[in-house]
Amino acid sequence: MKEAIELLKKNNLLKIIDDELDIYLEIPHVAYVEVKTDDSKAILFTNVVDRKNNKKFDIPVLMNVFCNEKAVELFIGDGDKIGNEIQSLLKMKPPTTFSEKLSTFGKLFALKNTIPKKNKGKGECQEVIKLGSDAKLSDLPILTTWEQDGGPFITMGQVYTTSLNGELKNLGMYRLQVYSDNTLGLHWQIHKDSNHFFHEFKKAGKKMPVSIGIGGDPMYIWCGQAPLPIGIFELMLYGFVKNKSAQLVKSITNDIWVPKDNDFIIEGFVDPSKMRIEGPFGDHTGYYTLEEEYPFMEITAITSKAKPTFLATVVGKPPLEDKYMGHATERIFLPLLKTTAPDLIDYYMPENGVFHNLILAKIKTLYPGHASQMMHAFWGVGQMSFVKHAVFVNEDAPLLTDHQGIMKHILNRLNIDDMLVTKGVVDALDHSSPKFAVGGKLGLDCTGDEITELGIILLKDNELLERMKAITSEVKDLKQYFTDTKNPIAVISVEKTRNQKYLFEDLKPLFEHIKILIIVENNKNDVNNSYMLVWRVANNIDSNRDLFIDGHTMCLDATNKNAFDNFNRRWPDDVDCTKEVIESLRQRKIIDVSDEFINKFYL
Repeated sequence: MKEAIELLKKNNLLKIIDDELDIYLEIPHVAYVEVKTDDSKAILFTNVVDRKNNKKFDIPVLMNVFCNEKAVELFIGDGDKIGNEIQSLLKMKPPTTFSEKLSTFGKLFALKNTIPKKNKGKGECQEVIKLGSDAKLSDLPILTTWEQDGGPFITMGQVYTTSLNGELKNLGMYRLQVYSDNTLGLHWQIHKDSNHFFHEFKKAGKKMPVSIGIGGDPMYIWCGQAPLPIGIFELMLYGFVKNKSAQLVKSITNDIWVPKDNDFIIEGFVDPSKMRIEGPFGDHTGYYTLEEEYPFMEITAITSKAKPTFLATVVGKPPLEDKYMGHATERIFLPLLKTTAPDLIDYYMPENGVFHNLILAKIKTLYPGHASQMMHAFWGVGQMSFVKHAVFVNEDAPLLTDHQGIMKHILNRLNIDDMLVTKGVVDALDHSSPKFAVGGKLGLDCTGDEITELGIILLKDNELLERMKAITSEVKDLKQYFTDTKNPIAVISVEKTRNQKYLFEDLKPLFEHIKILIIVENNKNDVNNSYMLVWRVANNIDSNRDLFIDGHTMCLDATNKNAFDNFNRRWPDDVDCTKEVIESLRQRKIIDVSDEFINKFYL
């Protein structure tokens, strides 16, 4: 990480905090606040302690390494440029002229760097070697981020695995829960390559080798979360983007090869016959993911540089570090997505839609039903299959990142008759679906002509609110958005006492004034905070259960689900900062954050 730290420092993207701070909540809370600021920077914590165990670490902690777009470009490069390079390879044709042959040869020759290189001997990551009982996770400054977390978690771990026959390699980024000094939980989601390898070893009755890298080139982390096709080793992407091969060394106690410049390597084996409860964990959805059984590894070695830095991230409510990583991923992988959706022009996954929960896509519409066809294409390919809500617009639409412009464009073309509601696979972290990893999907075809008539009589916010309150005392507040479009949105906050379809029915006398109604709970939401409303709605609805339609009026129930809704799963809590910790950090002048800021991002 030394090179990364120097690069951040050189570009004025690094804060150094020398104050004593605890691995329990304090360090993560500081990083959480920082990455939400307009000019966020990476933070190097140099005075790291574990007060609970009366321990001081001589290992600094680096957080928010991908703190903004500039940092992403420093470590990864120009996303659009890389995407164009991928596109040129995908469109490569047999050369016909000498100059074309030279150009083609140059491109193909450069691909040699995609193959990781195995080095003899030990790497920098093995300058210090601790084996067996000397390999203790408690010697690492592993953070506990949230009050309800099941324990400390490694959050920037590079998880290296291999198939049973050794032919396939995988680098994934998963949360890793510390159970004891020599036991580490592995949150392998059901759709991931590592989980497929795990089942190969389980069927064969063999222990599975795993090595976990921490630190080194930040590019490794981004590669670990990249949506590559199954079977392609993620470090090949590293070689392609960097134009140099990843340099690997063999782990000390297993046969997994790892980057030689990692700051730490945690080695071990997984017994596929054993599982353990993992979680809860405050995740990037902004909610806690609940306890589930997952594999765990028994540690055989921990190796490191002589002077390592511990790399970590913080996840919770947006915006966070994954915002900048995710937007780079969009740019780079657009050409690959076009191979399965050739009429796709562009796409955008807003971070407050929690990425997989909301996608905006611009397509070249060629025939009736084209958008519906594209919806099915998205839902049938790779990680796009996890998308819950997809909105499609034509090529004449504004930039997808022009939030006001694109929303007006969508709402002026949204027609209930052009909606597609279906069911399919969703992210394993999704909490709103009635069943684990399976839930409703909503597609909106907004590629058509603009709607000619409003079809309702608009009322002022206060008048509409008073009329609702005259019908029911459940409604507490109201705000209307985009009243200058053909589909204005009315957001109401309620004190929930029943299933919201009954409220929807009760409000029917007012439907001559409402096109789109969104319901949220009053105690956790501000109807005036549009950014966090998008986050809440995208997280909390299952289109098969929470979408109500009557005539021209559409309603989305974005309340937390419970027995009123025949919801049988446990609804998780929001990921919230511990107020006492925030206040302590403010008083010590380690963070400078206003009450307005706290309310804005639902800290």
